[in-house]
Amino acid sequence: MRLDNLLVQYSTKISAEKVRSSPSDKSTSAPGESFANLLESKLQGKSTLSFSKHAQLRMTQRNMVVSDLYMEKLDDAIKKAEKQGLKNTLVLMDKMAFIVNVPKNVVITAMKDQDIEGNVFKEIDGAVVM
Repeated sequence: MRLDNLLVQYSTKISAEKVRSSPSDKSTSAPGESFANLLESKLQGKSTLSFSKHAQLRMTQRNMVVSDLYMEKLDDAIKKAEKQGLKNTLVLMDKMAFIVNVPKNVVITAMKDQDIEGNVFKEIDGAVVM
């Protein structure tokens, strides 16, 4: 699914804050995910990943497309980081980089190819290479 389609769907979905079943639930919905998909994910025990507005902007500017396969890889990377107790993690995969706030399950920023090379990543406490 293309990022612009995800952003259009994201702008029309119900806010994840409004559909939480309990105040202790910290997960949020991924862009383009409907309430039915969110509910199904919760029932199946899947974590949901969301993208900050900054990350969405960067992905649009850099023509980055996150397919379902990449979403699964990101989710796996976040689970690995969480097991290690990491908070802000750099995820590297297929010439793309994502900085993720692990406890909130939110992609903070994203970059690809030339934007990664020579860059200094700070304020992270670990990295996962997929």
